[in-house]
Amino acid sequence: MELRNFMEDIVSQNISSVLKEYPNCCRCDECRMDIACIALNHLPPKYVSTHQGNIYARLDGMSVSYMTRVIEEIAKAIEIVEKNPRHDASKRV
Repeated sequence: MELRNFMEDIVSQNISSVLKEYPNCCRCDECRMDIACIALNHLPPKYVSTHQGNIYARLDGMSVSYMTRVIEEIAKAIEIVEKNPRHDASKRV
C-alpha cells in the first residue's frame, strides 16, 4: 500500500451530498476541486500507509462528531466557492 491521506477520500465521498443543499453553487470539476482543497486545508490529515492503518482510519471516520466536522468544512468551502468561483458565470454547471 502507498502513502495516502484518508481525509481526501472522506471529503471526496461527501461533496456531492453537501452540494445538494446549495443549488446555486457550480458543480464543475474546477469548483469541486476548489471545494475539496479548501475543506482539506481546514481538516487534519489522516495519513495511512498500511492496510491496518486504512481500516483504523475508516473506523475512526465513522464517528458522528468526525463526520460533522467534515461536513461543516465542506459546507464552508462551498459557500466560499459559490461567492468566488474562479471562472465566469457562462461556465457554470
